[in-house]
Amino acid sequence: MKPELMKWDFQQKQDAPEVLELYLYSEVAPDGYDFWDGGKIESETSQNYFRDRLAEYPDVKEIVLYINSCGGSVREGYGIYAQLKRHPAKKTVYVDGFANSIASIIAMAGDHIVMCVNSMMGVHNVMDYCFGNSADHRKCADDLDRIMEGNRQIYLSRSGGRITPGQLAALLDAETMLTAEECLSYGFCDEITGTASEPGKAAEMVQRMNRSLAAQARYFTALRQSLRAAVDAAKGTPEGTPPPAKPPQPENQPMQFLMAMNAGK
Repeated sequence: MKPELMKWDFQQKQDAPEVLELYLYSEVAPDGYDFWDGGKIESETSQNYFRDRLAEYPDVKEIVLYINSCGGSVREGYGIYAQLKRHPAKKTVYVDGFANSIASIIAMAGDHIVMCVNSMMGVHNVMDYCFGNSADHRKCADDLDRIMEGNRQIYLSRSGGRITPGQLAALLDAETMLTAEECLSYGFCDEITGTASEPGKAAEMVQRMNRSLAAQARYFTALRQSLRAAVDAAKGTPEGTPPPAKPPQPENQPMQFLMAMNAGK
């Protein structure tokens, strides 16, 4: 089951073949796996998909990236950021609505970042799910702190000294939604256009993200109940009892969120 999302869109104009336009209008998600039916669920916003598609345009001299995303997987986003940074083409990033969470990190790969007067950038500390005993939870917290060291360096490097480590840490701790003017002052963008981004598209994207997150919650609740029923059955269910039902599938593929933040948070 493929996620019904606005995904990476690669466009190369016939009259300007040296320019590649990319649209990231969705959450950044890794490949999934269907544990009942088997097989990989391919994500079209993963680092592997991005790498394979980008390789189809080896001669482009300029990459124009349009972002309207509430974030997603840190691992996938870091891979996409690194691929963009390595690419020799000139990179211009336009924030069309939101560049939240890991999408803001991807935006930092731009040589020139442009925001609309009403676009926003959301920054916060990385998040993760943890299962296990107290030692597992302590290790998870330590790992998140280490991940944030690299995360902060990306923002600080892009800012060019216009924000201090202390100021950045305060913004991340507060889970801050930054305006275009604030991003300009901190060095997270280089230009603000007077043209407002389309609120309809931004609202649609946020609604899709909210529906996706709600579907994930329902999916994992049903999964937990199904697994609990399977364990109870293994402890002494009479022979012939049917196996637990497969939980309902979420609207979008299960995603390993490390950085996901609703735009309205």
